[in-house]
Amino acid sequence: MAQYDSNLDNHSVEAQTQNSVDKLHHAVSQALSHPAEQLIEQAEQSRTHVERAIEQAKDSLGDDAVEVAEEMLGEETQRLEQAKKALRP
Repeated sequence: MAQYDSNLDNHSVEAQTQNSVDKLHHAVSQALSHPAEQLIEQAEQSRTHVERAIEQAKDSLGDDAVEVAEEMLGEETQRLEQAKKALRP
């Protein structure tokens, strides 16, 4: 039974990390469509949250389990930089 509980925890950590990445994607998309300081700041906060979630997931699941999330974080960070440039040409 303990192994089953552990799997639930692992799936929960994975789901929370993926949810954080999804929220970041949405925040960056909003900042790109409507470049505004407030939206960029919200996206930055979301990015920080994802970074923390990935670190926690690494501690629980190992590096391989968060590889996709790290790649997505990199893509969203690049998109966020585009939003910043659109705000401040």
